[in-house]
Amino acid sequence: MPHRPTTVSITEFPVSDAEAGPYGITAGPDGALWFTLVHAGRIGRLTPDGETTSYALEPASGGPSVIAAGPDGALWFTEFRGHRIGRVTTAGEVTSFPLPTADAGPFGIVTGPDDALWFTEAGADRIGRITIEGEVGEFPLPLSGAFPSAIAAGPDGRLWFTMNQANAIGAITLDGEVTVHPLPTPGGAPVGITAGGDGAMWFVEIGAGRIGRITPDGKIDEFPLPDAASRPHAIAAHTDGTCWFTEWGANRVGRITPDGRIDEHDLPTLSSEPHGITLGPDGSMWTALEIGTVARITAAVAPATD
Repeated sequence: MPHRPTTVSITEFPVSDAEAGPYGITAGPDGALWFTLVHAGRIGRLTPDGETTSYALEPASGGPSVIAAGPDGALWFTEFRGHRIGRVTTAGEVTSFPLPTADAGPFGIVTGPDDALWFTEAGADRIGRITIEGEVGEFPLPLSGAFPSAIAAGPDGRLWFTMNQANAIGAITLDGEVTVHPLPTPGGAPVGITAGGDGAMWFVEIGAGRIGRITPDGKIDEFPLPDAASRPHAIAAHTDGTCWFTEWGANRVGRITPDGRIDEHDLPTLSSEPHGITLGPDGSMWTALEIGTVARITAAVAPATD
């Protein structure tokens, strides 16, 4: 198949000072982008035309990390240092729910097929589940020191998650049955994970500089990036079947097709530390840059040629 080159334009929107730390990002039900300010203890909102507001957490020291749209029209997020799950309405009303396990370190979060929020407990080797009423359940993993990180809903009704320190991908059923798939490459240290448009899960290996793909039956393929030290961090699917990812260590964003073709694009500001990435309401990809900005990535793929 002939290569179809991608033309990319990247626009940055200042959303905070350089110390606030934009980190996780997701599309909200209100047509805006919602993001965490991990160091400032705030949740931010950005419209596609650049209007920004933010809302304070109480206390502010919780370290809001990953954020996801909930089934109730609100945004839900993890507080890694505060060991809480937070909720913010589109009007800016913030509530939080403490977790029963001490020092749980919640990190990844996603809406599950059961209309509950599922999250990882990186400090406790557990997967958590919280209803929109705030009822929390926890499921232990069969490994210790695994550091479960990102989590995503799969096409098979399970929740799939990365185990950063165990170098493995896990899947959990709604009743808590866990399956573990070790990665073939040592030291991959997977972080971000997303459901692709091809019926598989796609993930990034921050330790090995690779993009991975795993099918529901556990078959794993890995695609090395040109720069093994680029430290890919987060990944999100586009409606066109590709996945986009951040390269935290190389100041780039990348795009991978279902057959493993990779394109990379430099961010306009040096050392901008890209973290979370999401598909926005406008069809562009948006990424949170820890220097205090959010970047919109608009891609135009050339038409196919014979």
